[in-house]
Parts: sequence; C-alpha cells; structure tokens
Amino acid sequence: MPSAPTAVLQRLAKLGIQRRFDLILHLPLRYEDETHLYPIADAPVGETVLVEGEVTHNEVTYRPRRQLVCQVKDEGAVLHVRFLNFYPSQVKQFAIGNRVRLLGEIRHGFFGDEMVHPKTRVVKDGASLAESLTPVYPTTAGLAQPALRKLIATAMGDKPLADTLPATVLDTLNLPAFDGSVRLLHNPPPDVAQRALTEREHPAWQRLKFDELLAQQLSMRTAYRARRDKSAPILACAGDLAKQLLTSLPFGLTGAQQRVVNEIGLDLTRPYPMQRLLQGDVGSGKTIVAALAALHAIESGYQAALMAPTEILAEQHYLKLSTWLAPLGIEVAWLAGSLRKSAKTAQLARVASGEAKLAIGTHALFQDQVEFQQLGLSIVDEQHRFGVHQRLALRSKGHSPHQLMMSATPIPRTLSMSYYADLDVSVIDELPPGRTPVVTKLVSDARRDEIIERVRMKCLEGRQAYWVCPLIEESEALQLQTALDTYTVLVESLPELKVGLVHGRMKASEKAEVMAAFKINDVQLLVATTVIEVGVDVPNACLMVIEHAERMGLSQLHQLRGRVGRGAVESTCILLYTTPLSDTAKARLKVIYENTDGFEIARQDLHLRGPGEFLGARQSGAPMLRFADLEKDLHLLEAAQEVAEQLLDQAPSVAEAHLSRWLGSRTDLLKV
Repeated sequence: MPSAPTAVLQRLAKLGIQRRFDLILHLPLRYEDETHLYPIADAPVGETVLVEGEVTHNEVTYRPRRQLVCQVKDEGAVLHVRFLNFYPSQVKQFAIGNRVRLLGEIRHGFFGDEMVHPKTRVVKDGASLAESLTPVYPTTAGLAQPALRKLIATAMGDKPLADTLPATVLDTLNLPAFDGSVRLLHNPPPDVAQRALTEREHPAWQRLKFDELLAQQLSMRTAYRARRDKSAPILACAGDLAKQLLTSLPFGLTGAQQRVVNEIGLDLTRPYPMQRLLQGDVGSGKTIVAALAALHAIESGYQAALMAPTEILAEQHYLKLSTWLAPLGIEVAWLAGSLRKSAKTAQLARVASGEAKLAIGTHALFQDQVEFQQLGLSIVDEQHRFGVHQRLALRSKGHSPHQLMMSATPIPRTLSMSYYADLDVSVIDELPPGRTPVVTKLVSDARRDEIIERVRMKCLEGRQAYWVCPLIEESEALQLQTALDTYTVLVESLPELKVGLVHGRMKASEKAEVMAAFKINDVQLLVATTVIEVGVDVPNACLMVIEHAERMGLSQLHQLRGRVGRGAVESTCILLYTTPLSDTAKARLKVIYENTDGFEIARQDLHLRGPGEFLGARQSGAPMLRFADLEKDLHLLEAAQEVAEQLLDQAPSVAEAHLSRWLGSRTDLLKV
C-alpha cells in the first residue's frame, strides 16, 4: 500500500481499498477522451468533447439565478460556458485572456452553443494532449480524481506485474497477460474501441473477469475440499424406519424425491460432513425428504435438528413431522423463542438426554443452553434467511454433524456454479402428481370491490381464501396497521364468512389457534401479513389475493402463490397493484404473470436484481463479483470451474498465489 496520510487511508478504506493490490484492481467506471482537440465550430453536439480557446467574457449574473457566465473563443467560433454552482477559484480560471481547455457536452442554448459545468484546465498555447484516455474512478468525498489516479499509478509502478497463471492456461483460453490487461484498462490508448471498454468485452476485461471468477472458484472448491478433511459420524443403517414411514403415508415418492433421498443417504454414510443444498420449487415435497434424512440419522443412533426461520414455518414442520414420526415411537422436541420458561426447560432436558431424537425450532435451536446428546444431522430450512454464523452455530452443536440446507427459492444454474460451488446440490425438479397449475391474474386496486365479491362466492362454495397484506420495510407498525385495517374492512364486507387474522406481532399460541381453525375450515378467509409465505399447507384454499403485489420481490410472490394449488381444485392467485407502476415493478409483475416455473422465475429475478440481493445473508460469507456478469460471462465461469480443479490438483502453489492476490485475508470468510 502506498504511504499516505491517515485521512486518505480512511477514505480509501471506504472504497474497500486496504492494500496495494486493491488499488491496482480499482478499475475505472468510464473514460474521458482528452487525446483529441476539436475546433469549437466542428465539435459534435451531444457528445463529450475537448475544446480550447481564450476567455473573452466573464461575469456573475443573478437572473434567473446566481451563475457564472463566460465566453470562450477560438479561431472559428465562440462557445458560451455556464456554471450554476461555482467557487472563487473557477472565477479566477476564467479571467479574461486566459487560455482554457474544456471537456464537456456541447448543446444548443438560448444564446448559441454552450457547455454547462465542463471540466476545466488553464493551459498555455500549444500544451500537449493526453496520450491515453483519462480514467474516471469510483471515489468518495474528499478523494479527488487526480489524487486517486496518482495513488493508482504509484501502486502500479514501472515494473511489470507478475502473472499468477501459467502460460498454458492463457494460451488455451486465448487470454492476454495480466500486466498488459490492467495497464490498458487504467490507461487505454486513444485508438481502443470505447464500446468494448464500456461493455467490458475487450480482451483485457475478459482476462480480469476470468481471474476474478477463478479466485471465487478456487476459494469455494478449497472450502469444499477442506470439509473432506474433517471427520463426521458415519451414519449407516438398514433404512427400516424410512420404509415404515413411507408405508404409512397416503402418497409415494416421486422419481426426483427418490433420487435426492439416495444422494443424501450416500452422503450420510461418508466419514466427512455432508454439506448439501436441497432445492425444489414450491410444493415439490422437500419436507418428506428432510424427514427421511432425519430418520436415517436417528436409526443410526444419532439425533437430528431442523431449524426454520419463522415460528409459523417451524411449527408447521413440528406438527407434520410429529404426526408422521409418533407412530414410529420417535419423540420430537419443540423449541421456539415464545415458549414459557418451564416448557422450554422441559424440552431442553429431553434434547440433552437424547429422549427427543428430533428437535425442531427457530433460531432458538442454536442458543448456548441447547445441548444435544449426540447430534448427527442438522437441517436448515429456507437457508438463505439465515446468516452464515447462525448456520455455523447449529453445526457446532455436534462434532461436525452432517448438514442439509433446504431452499424453496430455486437457485439459477450460474449462482449454483459460482456462489454455491462449496456445496453439493440436489434438485427436486418434479412436482407430485395431482397438483393443479395456479392461474395468476393481475388486477388494478381500483377493482377491489369485484375481488371481495369473488372471495365471497368462492368461500360460499365451500372453498377458502388468503388475503395477504404487503410487507412495508420502512415500518413494521405500518404493516401491522394495514393488516388490521384490511381485516376490519373484510369482516364488515363479508358478514357471512368467518375471517381470521395472522400477523407477526401475535403470540405463537394465538397464531396456532387461527391456523388450526383455518386448516379445518372453521375460518374461511385468512388475512395475513407475509408470515404465511412458506410452510402453510391447506389443500382446500384455492384463492389468494396479494395486495400491493408491486412492492414484493419475485421469489416472495412465487412463494405466496404456492400456498394455493395444493389440492385437485383449480386455484387462482390475484395480484392487486396500484398505479403508477415503476418500470421495475412492471417487469416483476410481467415475469410472475407469465411463469409458474420457479427456476425460470429465479433466473429472471437474478437478471432484474443481480446476485447481491438474490443471495441474501449468504453474501457475508462469499466473495461478491465486481467485474464478471454471471449471465454474460457463463463461458468464463465454466472455464474457471475447470481450471480451478486442475490447479488444485496439479499446481496448488499457483492456486494459493492467485487466491492471495485476489482475496488477501478474506479467504477465512469462505470456510462456512
């Protein structure tokens, strides 16, 4: 890192720059062309150009507002220059008789061609032009572009930067050298195709993007291999409990479910910890797979734990699995934050003694006072809702127990290949038979009365409905008020129906009571906040209304829609929206209206939001990509995946050097 005052170092730290190499990788946002000087008369309008001339007029005017107005003249024409916000130093720059060089966009003004707020430099006649395009870097307050350019130039130095990759790799992939690529991106020659730079298609950009993707692959695969050096209990059993459970159920496994059960079963018999991600669309039957995995651990003499992000979802799992496992003589413990102290103490004792073979709960499961007699398998549902450290805390409850993570938010292939490359991935890509597709309708909020009438008719036919109120991030209190107001309106509008209400502020017992009544059709219409997003299973519910659908994310809308269509009756999801709609909201609603396949929705969601938001809590444990675009650079990702395996097998020192260059001390975050 170049020596610099503390204040400068603090500003660099805000940009994520902590070492010399971070400066080298701090690449320009865009470029300015100061290599070509236009005569004012010939300069193209609407483009950023460089012109030069003598200041012939300079005044500060106050109508219609305070501004600095100047005129600059060359041999052929006059250019008007205006500054709406200006400093005394700028007034001095435009002293009459000064020769100035201006970089900006010329446009037609009231008095003729003008530039507003150009970049300005006082020059002497015949001053030389820049030899390369001028980089414009991402920066922060107090760190000007010239100072940042100087720091980067110092970090680059005069000696060639060493290449971490062997020539054989570069030749095979037709990639240029690292040193030349970085120097070109910081100071491109004037004849380089600007579009190739801005679109990041230039070979120099391809090299940097490949290096970044390779570093990510190496870090993930290193973590994957490191896990295999740890020991875990070998869970081998005949599978008698699983057979008993399957025999007692009114349905059989789909081919996809059977495949992933086999994959998980094989992992559990290995001497190193399983870390498998089980993903499947809404309603694909992940819960039975989790139950069979838990039975595998239990029959092998160990305990299992299942953690869910919300109390409603955890409780749904508890009720369903207790029903399935009680006939097999298996005790299930329930641990949630809302339990009374005496009940919690009793449940903790059952888990610690080993009496309870399966513990189900929320984040309460990984608190210090929870002790397992012998934890062999931890299952984390909706894993993206938990931070890395929370998942680690559950894993630390046993001596490297096996871990199964489940997600009903399908993960696009490119994310699986990159951010989830440290995991084994199983996909349930088949829905159980008898599922009916959900019809999705987009309806303006102006037609709310029609929708209320539709709810009335459907419920009077003996069916049930959900009415979901929006998640308002700014205020939980406001969200609660919206739900309460909606509930009041619907109770008044539908006196012949029993309307229930569920929201996040209710006690667990109250929520459970309402959900139980809804399940047996004592409640026909359930008004809820998004707490019912996952885990609720009422086959008789065939209509869902989602208010302010334009405020919700695609995965959330897809999850909510998955609460209906769980029986044989045709189901409908009505997305109520208010106008005007932003372009992003229109794009989201179009995607959810046109698609029912969770994987396609996830792919388009990734396109709309980018990986950072999509990954949620996981990003705290994975290196985010700054340069590569997973959609555009799939070929580079596939190549990086292959090269990473080769280097780890055949040239581990090369892999280590490359990782050190790109991640520095951050590699420890990846071992999760």
